[in-house]
Amino acid sequence: MEKYLPKYVPVFTLLALSGLLFLLWNITSLESWNCQTASTYYQLQNSIQSVLKTSEFLLPVEFNYSFCAHLGQEPSAEEAREESYLLKSIAWPEPSMLGLPLRQSSDPAQSYYTIQDPGDLQVGGQFVVKVQMQNFLGQPKKHGGDFLVARLHTPELAAGVAGQVHDHNNGNYTVFFPLLWAGVVQVELTMIHSSEAVMILRRLREEQSDRVFFKSLFRSGYLSETTLCNLCLPLKQQPLCNYTDPQTGEPWFCYKPKMLDCDTRINHSKGGYKKHLLTVYESQFFHSGVNLKIPIHSAGVDNVTVLPASKVRTKGKHLKFTPSGYYYQGSWKPLSGVVMRQFNGSSVITQCLRGKMVYMYGDSTVRQWYEYLIAHVPELKEFNFHSPKNVGPYMAIDSNHNILLRYRCHGPPIRFTSVFSAEMRYISNELDGLRGGSDTVVVISIWSHFSTFPVQVYIRRLRHIRRAVIRLLNREPATLVLIRTANLQKLDPESSMFNSDWYSQQLDAVLRAMFKGLNVQLVDAWEMTLAHHHPHQLHPPPDIISNMLNFVLSHICPVRKKRRQG
Repeated sequence: MEKYLPKYVPVFTLLALSGLLFLLWNITSLESWNCQTASTYYQLQNSIQSVLKTSEFLLPVEFNYSFCAHLGQEPSAEEAREESYLLKSIAWPEPSMLGLPLRQSSDPAQSYYTIQDPGDLQVGGQFVVKVQMQNFLGQPKKHGGDFLVARLHTPELAAGVAGQVHDHNNGNYTVFFPLLWAGVVQVELTMIHSSEAVMILRRLREEQSDRVFFKSLFRSGYLSETTLCNLCLPLKQQPLCNYTDPQTGEPWFCYKPKMLDCDTRINHSKGGYKKHLLTVYESQFFHSGVNLKIPIHSAGVDNVTVLPASKVRTKGKHLKFTPSGYYYQGSWKPLSGVVMRQFNGSSVITQCLRGKMVYMYGDSTVRQWYEYLIAHVPELKEFNFHSPKNVGPYMAIDSNHNILLRYRCHGPPIRFTSVFSAEMRYISNELDGLRGGSDTVVVISIWSHFSTFPVQVYIRRLRHIRRAVIRLLNREPATLVLIRTANLQKLDPESSMFNSDWYSQQLDAVLRAMFKGLNVQLVDAWEMTLAHHHPHQLHPPPDIISNMLNFVLSHICPVRKKRRQG
């Protein structure tokens, strides 16, 4: 028997290897079956949860984007009246006939302005300009609604001030300028949009509020999905995850992932911008160099000489318009309220902020202030939260001078690259978490990311912020609250669909009206960008930012009034 064993060794070895391979195959198959079973069980579990959970929500089948404006908490009767008043106050004149050909629309190249008999102009008086809008045929326009902006400036003095445009609704406009410095002043008048273009922008705002879309990543273990999100979403035979804020009732929705539950959301980010929003006809009214942000020239002279105010003041005409301030020698000069100070150098800023906690909430235009202070005050040391770049939250501390500086973005809608879901917080809720007091400064800027939505959405958001501001000031009246307004920006045909200055102007008017009479300070970014010689940008250049922060710091550290000697 033993002599035959060597002959069978290869056979036994082959059988052993076959058995081992068979065993390994069975283990792999079992593991694969277990994964499939777990996945099937997970899907079944999610299906059951999708029926039971209240966080999943279906919109009406008859979906209309006007529905978006009316989501959220029901306003009180007083708030509803205020909303109606605000909407009427920003109502825009409509052309007498819609669908006119391009040649009958406003042509800034053929339109002109004339200086009304200036007479003897002196500092303290006013200056009036008449504007005649004409179409591409050279004919006078017969209706209003063009979006015009104006400024008066003296380049040699680095001086400038915004003008106020009055629409007579017949193709004629009057521009009022206050005279605030002596010298030769020049008029600069710009048509941002024709009346025909404004009607198209209004239609987009009411009918295409999803033209900027958002997304969220959902993840649990090895599974991940990305779905679309927005303030409201049309029904596509797919359930929604409802992320409505429980404190404010601010609505936000995402399409529910197919494999995951609603509470597995990881982040929020901008998805992108819709294309091809306009018809061929509508596109004609948004041509750079033709009818989009184009200067209107004078039919005669474009400048006048302003004399110093006479010592013996005669009773002049009542000023039709008083701006919030003006530039002179490159510095912003407020016309009421605070005495403007210049905070040149980090040591001066540090002494002003000593013992202060500064909380900045909002969009990237106020994040820009945080970044400016970090760059110019080396004593402020940032704490690394490992936050995404240009998103936050951010925090900086100067422990030697007991200074705290914080920035946090506002809640959705916000077009940032990626914000962790845990960091998505509403400004009103953050304000309710502040103690407040004389050592607390709150700065708010919220406007740019609401331009694509119906104005009612913005009114609702400001209503919640206003309530929180009132609560904060009631418990700690010494708290300083500053609100940054909207500003003008660079426009091209595409960006006009999402960020037009007309959208910003509408939101700006609402913000000013809603916070009027409250103990808050407005930082007038609109006039500070309009009056300056720099080209308009969403994020203004350092010259303007330094003036804005000098204004803020002047409120934090006001000039003390000298006591009268008895």
